Amino acid sequence: MTLASLLLLVIGRNLGLRNGLIAQRETHAVDLGDVWSLVRRLAVIVLLVELTITAVLVPRFRIAYDDDLPTALWHAGFHAVSAFNNAGFALYSDNLMGFVDDPWVTLPLCVAVILGGLGFPVVAEVVRTSRRRWSVHSRITIYGTLVLLVIGILGFAVSEWTNPDTIGDLSAGGKIVASVTGGVMPRTAGFNSIDYGSATSETLMLTNMLMFIGGGSAGTAGGVKVGTFILLAVVVWSELRGEQTVSMFGRDMPSSVQRQALTVALLAVAAVMAGTMAMMETTDYGFEPLLFESVSAFATVGLSTGITPDLPPAGEVVLIVLMYIGRVGVVTVGAALALSHRRRRYTLPEERIIVG
Repeated sequence: MTLASLLLLVIGRNLGLRNGLIAQRETHAVDLGDVWSLVRRLAVIVLLVELTITAVLVPRFRIAYDDDLPTALWHAGFHAVSAFNNAGFALYSDNLMGFVDDPWVTLPLCVAVILGGLGFPVVAEVVRTSRRRWSVHSRITIYGTLVLLVIGILGFAVSEWTNPDTIGDLSAGGKIVASVTGGVMPRTAGFNSIDYGSATSETLMLTNMLMFIGGGSAGTAGGVKVGTFILLAVVVWSELRGEQTVSMFGRDMPSSVQRQALTVALLAVAAVMAGTMAMMETTDYGFEPLLFESVSAFATVGLSTGITPDLPPAGEVVLIVLMYIGRVGVVTVGAALALSHRRRRYTLPEERIIVG
């Protein structure tokens, strides 16, 4: 989060003083020159969230699962850090499957995942300003995250409610808790409270979509980011309505930003498809599980249908490359696009091609 946020500052500084001041005023962003203040605020938010989640989890591990105090502190702290940073590493061989219907463990971790995935610029702005002064980016990230969470939770519940291999045998309350976890964790958190190898095809496809979109920019989540997805959706909606400009929350979106979002999304699709095809050539597994592995790797999620340990070395190399591209590549491409503005001093004659 620190490096991504500082990268945004570098991009802002290269926009020049005038454009930097305009961007700062319009977005209510942090001071572009106060780097150390940014790092300090980031550290405070990180520690505050992780310590709070740890404090909530310790009594549960201590009382309900008979951990001694040092073990409870270790388990709570480890999973709080893992959740906030969208890592998905757990200290149990079955990840969080043993807590599938325990709201006192899974729900605090879900909160940490969401806060980490929103991105520091959004969290900082929410803390410092009122809702009426939120920037367009913060509004898109927060509202888009809420919509995707609702879709993910409801979709997971509908797809898995009667599946006896996942949550079908749980109580109604347990199913709800499991559905919340199943809708939150694909946002690149990586924790799993069910066996995705036993999930329905509908759940796998829904999870693919949520993983691919990911979380907010300059946060701990992967994927193409919520802002990119929402912007492209609004572009499509504006085109269907025949509007000349793309607007959100009373602001027009520059054509350069629209092209950047389209470039990032199409490059991401190309990376996932190339990785899936490469693994189809090197393994005997079908399209569905390999697509799931590819999307999970690209979005740096870590979810799996269980085939990862059985992949040949060539398949593992493909996943490694996808992980690297998904984490480093998207940020790098986004930064490069933002910095590579060229002003051409002439225009060419227009000619329309047949689309569709």
